[in-house]
Amino acid sequence: MFLAFGSVASARTVTISRAALLDKIRGGWAGKGYGLAVGGPTEFRYQGRIYEGPLEVNTEGLKSIADNDDFYVPVALLRALAVYGLDAPTSAFAKQFAYGNFLLWHANGQGRQNILAGIPPERSGHPLYNPHADDIDFQIECDFIGLVSPGLSKSARRISDRVGHMMNYGDGFYGGVFVSSMYAAAFVEADVHRVVELGLAALPPDSGYAQVIADVVRWHKQYPKDWKATWNELEKKWNHDMCPWGAKEKFNISAKLNGAYIALGLLYGDGDLQKTVDISTRAGQDSDCNPGNAGGVIGTLLGFQALPESVKSALKPYMDVKSAAAGYSIESASQECLRLAVENIKANGGKESGDALVIEVQRFEFEGKTEVSFPTLEPVDKWNVTDRRLIWKGAWSEPKRGYESLRYSGNAGDILELEFTGNAVYVQGDIHYDMGILEAVLDGKAVATRDMYLPRQWARADQSTAIWLTGLPDGLHKLVVRVTGKKNPESVGTRISLGRVVSYRGRIAQ
Repeated sequence: MFLAFGSVASARTVTISRAALLDKIRGGWAGKGYGLAVGGPTEFRYQGRIYEGPLEVNTEGLKSIADNDDFYVPVALLRALAVYGLDAPTSAFAKQFAYGNFLLWHANGQGRQNILAGIPPERSGHPLYNPHADDIDFQIECDFIGLVSPGLSKSARRISDRVGHMMNYGDGFYGGVFVSSMYAAAFVEADVHRVVELGLAALPPDSGYAQVIADVVRWHKQYPKDWKATWNELEKKWNHDMCPWGAKEKFNISAKLNGAYIALGLLYGDGDLQKTVDISTRAGQDSDCNPGNAGGVIGTLLGFQALPESVKSALKPYMDVKSAAAGYSIESASQECLRLAVENIKANGGKESGDALVIEVQRFEFEGKTEVSFPTLEPVDKWNVTDRRLIWKGAWSEPKRGYESLRYSGNAGDILELEFTGNAVYVQGDIHYDMGILEAVLDGKAVATRDMYLPRQWARADQSTAIWLTGLPDGLHKLVVRVTGKKNPESVGTRISLGRVVSYRGRIAQ
């Protein structure tokens, strides 16, 4: 196989053999799988602190790669490209995403909830409808976009525009742009530092996401041998989250901070897969997603054959294990991406001659208007279900587990009542096949109803939204959430479940 590089300073051509292209794609999926297997046991167990313990790849971690949402969601979305082609519309991705027979969480779960409720998929990630808009979700599932766009940053962005807004907006969307752009760059660059720089170049420089990655690059130059010093700088400046799960907590599922941990691993890992994955895992927070993305980028840069023998040996029994949810394995996803990558190269001015592919590399640059999900929003207060400031009237169930728990009632007229200060409020809910319709009353006026029914095919969706009211007059408000006793005709019950509550103050995107 061969790979020839032209100037890195301007648009250029890169010639790569079909075999080398497949090797890089396979390396990308394998590197992602390896990162997931290493980081899985520490996921969200280290919030605002570095993990100092042992790391290893165990059989259970390897067995579960295909059924990790970091794998099954991107390959489900890949299926839309496989069926509908590189110009697949958002509706095609939404069909795979919203109706796929797999579980979704946070921004993904809210995107599904919104699409099922009739919100167009182009808007289902928008912060008006999705309080998780800046979460990590598109970032963890954009790998397939970069892997079918070798050197084609603009093509990757076009696909991202049709995928990423189903679940995210603003910095949450830019997380996917950053990572998919790095994958695209990893096909045509030899140095991982350059790959990170090109990923950054694809972002709007005034976005929060670009600023945090620029900080990582700057601190890496300041502390070139000490990744923990850069981690500490990130912790001081960037560990704050708008997500209802992370508000006023050390828990952080924002794309920005977790994306910084991807960049941290890539820059300090210096082209070594295992070192890269180790650092991105030890940084904490979403510590399977981050080494998964970082490992995928490095795997693409190196190619599968250049991965450490220990990694290839560990992965070998699992390369053909298919996702039960989406039907692809590492190997079959690699073959599908190869077909689409060749098609994409030729559709964007490249050529194929025998075994050689000539890529017309696209400039890595941002074009368009910057999206900002929450321009001035900040959390004011939070409550869990055991907080005595929450008033539960009626036959609500007793909570089982503190902050992660919910309370249930199916009795018409039962209410949750609270006072909050600010101009926005979130209440967690559960959507399920036996749920009914709730009503929200704000300051004595009925303002919204919400159908909490979910078809039976999905077993769990308890990170969903019951209430998301925004744009209120800033001040003191009284919220009442009422069980109506009404239901969707498809539901088998009228229960309503409610959980954590967060109040906010500030502006969100319109």
